[in-house]
Amino acid sequence: MGRKKFSQREIDVIRKLLNSKMRCNRSQQKMVRHTLRTVFEFNISDFNIQGKAFGPADLDECLRRGRIQILDDATIEAMKLRHAEKKLHDEAVQQAEAIADGEAVDWQKVLEEWNEYYKNNPEEV
Repeated sequence: MGRKKFSQREIDVIRKLLNSKMRCNRSQQKMVRHTLRTVFEFNISDFNIQGKAFGPADLDECLRRGRIQILDDATIEAMKLRHAEKKLHDEAVQQAEAIADGEAVDWQKVLEEWNEYYKNNPEEV
């Protein structure tokens, strides 16, 4: 599930990408969809009818119906920042759980031990 709230600038770029997707070959379409997903977190599958191409007219319809909202740039940037912070926190919790369960190694701790060892034993370097 991707985002449903974008700035006007983002919508303009998404519209241009969708326009180019409609005119290019299959492999280029894959690259456009990849860009939409990774750069804008815009998943066509969140909005389209299965088996039907999603283009600029469909984007406009989603905007008209309120399925996609346009917010100001500052709100969008704050939303992206909160999302990034939450993602970092979730990854840290997941890593801590994996270390606690013995499924992963705390590489930061290992690196500290390694550096401490070689600091105390410089002749082995």
